[in-house]
Amino acid sequence: MNISAKTKICMVIGDPIEHSLSPIMHNAGYEKVGIDSEFVFLACNVIVDQIADFVAGIKAMKIRGVSCTLPHKMEVMKYMDDIDEIAKKIGAVNTIVNDRGVLKGYNTDLIGAIAPLQKITLLENKKVALIGAGGVARAFAYGLTQKGSNLTIYNRTIEKAQELATKFGGDARSFDTLEDVKNMDIIINATSVGLDPNYNESSLPKKLITDKHIVFDVIYVPYDTKLLRDAKQKGARIIHGIEMLLQQGIAQFKLYTGYDAPEETMRNALLDHLNRKTK
Repeated sequence: MNISAKTKICMVIGDPIEHSLSPIMHNAGYEKVGIDSEFVFLACNVIVDQIADFVAGIKAMKIRGVSCTLPHKMEVMKYMDDIDEIAKKIGAVNTIVNDRGVLKGYNTDLIGAIAPLQKITLLENKKVALIGAGGVARAFAYGLTQKGSNLTIYNRTIEKAQELATKFGGDARSFDTLEDVKNMDIIINATSVGLDPNYNESSLPKKLITDKHIVFDVIYVPYDTKLLRDAKQKGARIIHGIEMLLQQGIAQFKLYTGYDAPEETMRNALLDHLNRKTK
């Protein structure tokens, strides 16, 4: 890494943020492409009450790009100068690009949500259980209904599930009816349940998982969440959260730098870090 006064800053913001692997992934990509003197990727803890000040700081500090994670994906939209059409339809921004002081919001979560699923199954007419109704769930809801999936959204607060179902299509259910997931083809956890250090928590009882399911957990720390461990034990096919992180990050890489992302280098950087952490 060759940082100088000319190096452009990119970063991920959230609360909490200590678990984020985005800096590892992006900086490995910069080094591989040979632009690690031009770009550096950092992480910053920003609470909701500070988001307006932070966005002003993007312009003041000439920060090139920002990745937004929980809890900022919807709140940050009101501060953008322009918003990509897909992000408008989803109603969430996870990527900000600063082009000479003009901030444009994008949603690369859509790519991260759908690409890993499409690698292993067709989505048309699939019955999908989406657990959660926050910012990342919106990308899944939009993408899955666009692909012709039959979507059921489960959330602790039924009103939030109903809001997504009304906007994107599908049914809304409370957690009291999770028993219904037995009849689904795909189960997606789009909540923070199971995030390190609460690695023995799961959004779904193990008894509801079968070997006919595809189970996708957006959480990537730990790599094998309790939900995924349970799913493997029941014989289900699984998708790790780093696949979503990677695919949305690849799209961000292009937006921030203009270069194509080195996918395998970035994936290996993530896996190497997670392997070291578990030893």
